[in-house]
Amino acid sequence: MGTLHTGIRRRGRLLKEALRPPQRDGDGSAPGPRAAAPARRPPKRTIAVETTVPRAPRLVEDPVFVLAPVRSGSTLLRMLLNSHSRIRAPHELHLRSVEVRLTPDFSERSMRELDLDKAEMEHLLWDRVLHVELQRSGKDVVVDKTPGNVWAWQRLHYAWPGARFLLLHRHPAGIISSLDNRKGNTATSEENARNVLKYLLPLEEARRTLDPALCRTVRYEDLTADPEKATRGLCDWLGLEWEPGMLRYGDQEQGPYLPNLGDRSEKILSGRVQPGRAHPGTEILTGRAREIAERWGY
Repeated sequence: MGTLHTGIRRRGRLLKEALRPPQRDGDGSAPGPRAAAPARRPPKRTIAVETTVPRAPRLVEDPVFVLAPVRSGSTLLRMLLNSHSRIRAPHELHLRSVEVRLTPDFSERSMRELDLDKAEMEHLLWDRVLHVELQRSGKDVVVDKTPGNVWAWQRLHYAWPGARFLLLHRHPAGIISSLDNRKGNTATSEENARNVLKYLLPLEEARRTLDPALCRTVRYEDLTADPEKATRGLCDWLGLEWEPGMLRYGDQEQGPYLPNLGDRSEKILSGRVQPGRAHPGTEILTGRAREIAERWGY
């Protein structure tokens, strides 16, 4: 009988709510559909790792992360790598903006009892994403080339002590020129130069800080001038046999070309490596950008 009475009361409550007149907003009008909250872009700065729990085991122990500014040829690099039979290099993953939310009184306390906090749960989630990509592709090396990795390299290194980092350099003047000529660009060249510097500074910090044994540097200019030599060197670094099909990336299935997930220019869509444009020395650069370019050998 108790169960019967409970069911009757529940049905009565639901019926009452269904027949209740619609609530009005403060101005007396009927409420419209709730507006979606605007997307929040993560800041272009390094975020410190804040975790107080032990590092949990990883499904993928040694992923590869490309550290590169925007418009530096990272999509081309991705296409070449993804064309290898053992390398999975998907579109930009933006892992640093994939977050976990824990409620203070319940899930946060519960996870803490499992030696997990928000940061470490995010690391587990990111790790699972990489593992799923490897499982789906049937490959065994995963590469993420998101430009935002330059602000997350410290956290990525903490989350995966065995991670490897591929540092992609391009003459800063070439990056600025590419931004200036990008379709739909409304920024001035000076504004684009300031934006590029936001990428160069953490990339240079990573170059100076990370263990050289975990890093490999490749220049966009070398990649476009002699792609076979450049990709052979990358395969040697990854412990893989070089495959000539890497250079004909247009013959391989690369997935859709989507906005904000990589370059979609005519050069990329050609399916072949195109010669890079020559750029002058560092005289046209100023301040830290010029200093970094000279450190990189330009």
